[in-house]
Amino acid sequence: MIIVILIFVFGYLAIVFEYPLKLDKTVPALAMAALCWAILNIFHLDLFDHNGKMVTDADEFHSRNSVLLHHVGKTAEILVFLICAMTIVELIDLHGGFSAITDRIKTNKKSTMLWIIAILAFFLSAVLDNLTCVIVIVSLLRRLVPLKDERIYYVCVTVIAANAGGAWSPIGDVTTTMLWIGDRVSTAGLIIALIIPSVVCAVIPLLLVSRLPILKGEITIPEGFEDSKNQKKKGKGANLMFLVGIGGLLFVPIFKTITHLQPYVGIMLSLAIVWFVSERIQSSENFEDKHHYSAHNALSRIEMSSILFFLGILLAVGALESLNILANLATAMDTALPSTQQYLPGLSGLDIVVVFLGVASAVIDNVPLVAAAMGMYSTETYTMDTKVWQFLAYSAGTGGSMLIIGSAAGVAAMGMEKIDFVWYLRKFSWIALIGFIAGAIVFLAIWPLVETILVNINASDLPAVKSTH
Repeated sequence: MIIVILIFVFGYLAIVFEYPLKLDKTVPALAMAALCWAILNIFHLDLFDHNGKMVTDADEFHSRNSVLLHHVGKTAEILVFLICAMTIVELIDLHGGFSAITDRIKTNKKSTMLWIIAILAFFLSAVLDNLTCVIVIVSLLRRLVPLKDERIYYVCVTVIAANAGGAWSPIGDVTTTMLWIGDRVSTAGLIIALIIPSVVCAVIPLLLVSRLPILKGEITIPEGFEDSKNQKKKGKGANLMFLVGIGGLLFVPIFKTITHLQPYVGIMLSLAIVWFVSERIQSSENFEDKHHYSAHNALSRIEMSSILFFLGILLAVGALESLNILANLATAMDTALPSTQQYLPGLSGLDIVVVFLGVASAVIDNVPLVAAAMGMYSTETYTMDTKVWQFLAYSAGTGGSMLIIGSAAGVAAMGMEKIDFVWYLRKFSWIALIGFIAGAIVFLAIWPLVETILVNINASDLPAVKSTH
């Protein structure tokens, strides 16, 4: 067991320090997943199934493989969902569909532009995801705010707003998607519980940034700057693709509610419809244009390295869960900070742990943090839409804004605009921290009311919510 833990620790350190090591984080993620499961089998370590029962079947080989297949299956649900969702977004982008929004922004006033961009990022990330949202808006900002010295302030606000916006949507962040697919949160529960804290988490930093001197007056437009040169080519049927694509993403929670099937089934249907519409729109175009707008091209633009990273890290966490390490860790943490003990009104020991996970997500990738938390806490004790899952969705989704490398959205912005780590640390980390804390306080303050609403909803339509702490 110690060997498995050491493999995970060293692999995790390689992921955290991927930039100094100049090694893509996918490499250690895949390696530690394979090595952890190999050690489990080679040394015949005691395994526990997803119900927490030790594997004791006579046919040990097949029993061990069934445990692995369970984790592969749960991981595949997330990966299939992400691949389909990414493909839909790429198809919209290839057709220039996002111009339906961006073409309507005409202002040159800095403060007005700041609010427009922040509001757009907040709601767009809830429909797409925070990473894609940042990529789209940074591309837009390059056309609207030519000077980089001014633009990076808008980009950093976009990262904070996109992470906050992704936290209250089941498809807005990988971690919320994991919690949603894992039946820890429902669509209605996530929106009701987190929409207000997420708004606070975005608005407080926005108010602070809007007071900076550099964001007063009008946007500087250099002489000779031609906006038309930077415009993305608008493809045939752009508006239709935007409506069908966004509609397909919004349809997934509805499909899950009606059929009670996992979200990846609904997103597969949505992708099929969007793909079909794309083929029909481009059916009269010549071959070169058809290839540019095709789903095959969209698939080639997906970051498969990210998909493989999720595969590796989730299977590695699955190995720790199968050894019962995560359950033991949860027990140790509960001993140190009893989950039922109230340290302040509305603040329990478990709430402090979740806040700590949110702060840690600024340094450590939030995907394995959430995966570990899902393995630590039993669904028998903490059922769907209970406080721990909703607060975890908020903390893991928004905590990464405190460092530019703390979220996928931040890393994307850092790469696209070459934002300096220390510069962000000095200018924006404290702002993001204030927003995170403010949102967390609001969440804890309104939770009793939210819990009452969720219990009433679940009592009439969904499995009952078990009230905890």
